[in-house]
Amino acid sequence: MRFEELYVSWTERRLTQAEAARILGVTDRSFRRQCRAYEKEGRAGLYDARLERVAHNAAPVDEVMEMLALFDTRYPDFTTAHFFDKYRYEHGGQRCYTWVKTKLQEHGRRKKAKKRGAHRCKRERAPMQGMMLHQDGSTHEWVEGQIWDLIVTMDDASNEIYSGFFVEEEGTNSSFRGLYEVISEHGLCCSLYTDRGSHYWTTPKVGGKVDKDNPTQFGRAMGQLGIEMIPAYSPEARGRSERMFGTLQGRLPKELALANITDKSVANKWLKEVYWPRHNARFAVKPADAESAFVPWLNSGMNLHDILCIQEQRTVAKDNTVSYQGKILQIPKQKDRCHYIKAKVRVHEYYDGTLAIFYGPRLLARYYADGKLVSTSERKELAAA
Repeated sequence: MRFEELYVSWTERRLTQAEAARILGVTDRSFRRQCRAYEKEGRAGLYDARLERVAHNAAPVDEVMEMLALFDTRYPDFTTAHFFDKYRYEHGGQRCYTWVKTKLQEHGRRKKAKKRGAHRCKRERAPMQGMMLHQDGSTHEWVEGQIWDLIVTMDDASNEIYSGFFVEEEGTNSSFRGLYEVISEHGLCCSLYTDRGSHYWTTPKVGGKVDKDNPTQFGRAMGQLGIEMIPAYSPEARGRSERMFGTLQGRLPKELALANITDKSVANKWLKEVYWPRHNARFAVKPADAESAFVPWLNSGMNLHDILCIQEQRTVAKDNTVSYQGKILQIPKQKDRCHYIKAKVRVHEYYDGTLAIFYGPRLLARYYADGKLVSTSERKELAAA
């Protein structure tokens, strides 16, 4: 009816073809084609025959119902992307991600996402692996009824996760452990991007700038290794790692549940042997430059453990002992000196809880986490391991 009104106006020369087409919201050419069809067949000529025609690539109803049944029965709480991976790679699905997402939305399994905000330019990735690493922790209910912290160290250039494990609480020792796993396998990185957590930085004023002249234990270790530390001043600044944690929080709890894993130590072993290789194969990207910026760690008389640890100075008591964190550490008899009374020594606390006492560069003794002395033979066995 709208077309007929405009057609009459055009034939009576009250409107031009361009004006009529603009009102209908079509091109001039489409309006002329509709006029010819109308003059030839009347209103029937305006009917679009494609409305009754089924698309040649439309999926059969049975296939759609089978996909929806798979989602409802096995993966109802999975995200669309996570479900698509299962549908495509484990259940042999042949359709693309857009088809799966659209069908889930059409049948009420998923809601359409809200419109994105204004466009912002993101920071370009580092061109080579090893130029910049991200380290951060995420507190979440990874296993039902248990809240753990997941500590992740990932590469900015490729999104590859080099180290990731669960701990009870994020802190200095967990950060040391993550970096030790990276350096021992890949080498020294150029820089490390972190939040302003108290174990990374000293921040005199809450929400203010960090004090780079007053390093924490972690900052001291990075200075010894020559790794530049970069503080992030907003969640958006470390958006790459934040988005990765969003993916992990959506997928990891479900994968752990499918594997029937509830123990933290078992979960950490499963992460290293099973999940991270699979995750990196799915989400890692190719860096812009194939060269690596990692520098191999050459153990030239300096143990990496003795850098990536908490170091505190103590004065030896009159009974040749050192007090540390409520533990009394007895210094054993030494060949070169009768005692170390009143001497300034250095206590090392490693990320696994074990301890050691150094006098300058000289190792005096090692201790278990409970303060018990490690014998010479046990030290040799541990060093060999």
